[in-house]
Amino acid sequence: MARAQLAYVCQSCGTAHTKWAGRCGDCGAWNTLVEEQAAPPVGATGKRTGKGRPFVLETLVHSGDPPKRRTTKIAEFDRVTGGGLVPGSAVLLGGDPGVGKSTLVLQALAACANAKQTAVYISGEEALDQVRLRAARMGLASSPVQLGAATCVEDILSTLASGSAPDILAIDSIQTIWTSALEAAPGTIAQVRTGTQDLVRYAKASGTAIVLVGHVTKDGQIAGPKAVEHLVDAVLYFEGERGHHFRILRAVKNRFGATDEIGVFEMTGGGLNEVANPSALFLGDRSGLAPGAAVFAGIEGTRPLLSEIQALVSPTSYGSPRRAVVGWDSGRLAMILAVLDARAGLGISAHDVYLNVAGGLKVAEPAADLAAAAALISSFSGRPLPKDCVIFGEIALSGDVRPAAQSDARLKEAAKLGFTRALVPAGTKADGLRLERITDVKALVRSLGETGG
Repeated sequence: MARAQLAYVCQSCGTAHTKWAGRCGDCGAWNTLVEEQAAPPVGATGKRTGKGRPFVLETLVHSGDPPKRRTTKIAEFDRVTGGGLVPGSAVLLGGDPGVGKSTLVLQALAACANAKQTAVYISGEEALDQVRLRAARMGLASSPVQLGAATCVEDILSTLASGSAPDILAIDSIQTIWTSALEAAPGTIAQVRTGTQDLVRYAKASGTAIVLVGHVTKDGQIAGPKAVEHLVDAVLYFEGERGHHFRILRAVKNRFGATDEIGVFEMTGGGLNEVANPSALFLGDRSGLAPGAAVFAGIEGTRPLLSEIQALVSPTSYGSPRRAVVGWDSGRLAMILAVLDARAGLGISAHDVYLNVAGGLKVAEPAADLAAAAALISSFSGRPLPKDCVIFGEIALSGDVRPAAQSDARLKEAAKLGFTRALVPAGTKADGLRLERITDVKALVRSLGETGG
């Protein structure tokens, strides 16, 4: 009998190596190579093992009908998935430990079950009584969710095959699932990949929508990761800081919807509550009296979202100025500081600079440049910004302020929350707010010197 071939597989990126090493040559991670049995080649001699079955080639013409969806009745969850779960699709939900992934999945399944859909929850980490206690605390004990505890993928598929296919199936979590076809330990790349393939194949064949819960690594990536993300139809991240009571559901991949939508939830003792107006949540405790606070009118997907950008500029006590950024790109901050020094002659770069997006929100769009620059100038000058003013716009290296997309939606959201003025790029038009159009960073400095306070 031929000896089984072995490979050393990186548990971070999935790359196979012929021999063990302390560091992965592809991703650079240390101590991640684990010995696994190599996958057998196709055919003993490398030749074709069968004739194959022909299939029909079709055209690109589509019927025009959108894909059918199974809504969970949780509006924020359905928004991020594109309107609900598509039958036969696989969704991977990742997040930090304790952020509320299991709570969100259980609430979604309970909502589906209450809407006369069959929902199955398979727990691979917690005992059934632990899941029941959580359901009782959330007031979901009477929901007709079918519950099971298993980790072997063959047992799960055999149990599902014994009855009619459920509408929605949740596996919590995919890192605990293992298959007897492999000798590798549960949680390894090979087991996670093979188990996911089997479950996705079942979803496509039966029409069941599957939600897979996944852990994340210290770098914030789903453990196991890219090998699994390529297999599923949607990848969602559930984010939140332990010190804050709200959570953000964000899509980073979605074959049936947009990848820039977010859903906002509030964590309570009875589970997760939807936040219909996130702008009011992020600005709820704002006083607007201290220098260095600017309200940014942003866009997350199709939703306008107002948040507060806070800056603190102070004299440095060290040889080199310190930079600390939370919720924004540190490289973007360095660029804004350089532009303010070179184009407006402020000299901020010689000071310590701290920048924070209030509430733990993460802002990625370039339209936040103008709000960040306004917060920096306000803190540097000691003059607070007007409390009833919102700001947005992109700053170029030349110092010019460029227009931002969907300005109408941004300004309408600001007017709805009681704001009356806005610092916007030149060319922006809107009704209901008093607009001050900014052409470059020099004009911004002049405007804040005249209107601050």
